[in-house]
Amino acid sequence: MRDLFVGIGLVLVIEGLLYALFPGGVRRMAKMAGQIPDQTLRTGGVIALALGVLIVWLSR
Repeated sequence: MRDLFVGIGLVLVIEGLLYALFPGGVRRMAKMAGQIPDQTLRTGGVIALALGVLIVWLSR
C-alpha cells in the first residue's frame, strides 16, 4: 500500500511540474486532445500503460 501512495505522489509531482513550468503548453495540449480520435487516444493510453508496467516490473 505504501508503494501505491508513493506512485500516486510521484504522478502528482510530475503533473504539477508540467502545470507550473508550461501552463500554456498544457492548455494547448488539452485543446488538441479534444480533436484527436478516440482510438488514437486509447492506443496512446495502452502504450503508456504498458511502458509504466514495464518500468515498474524492471525496477522490482
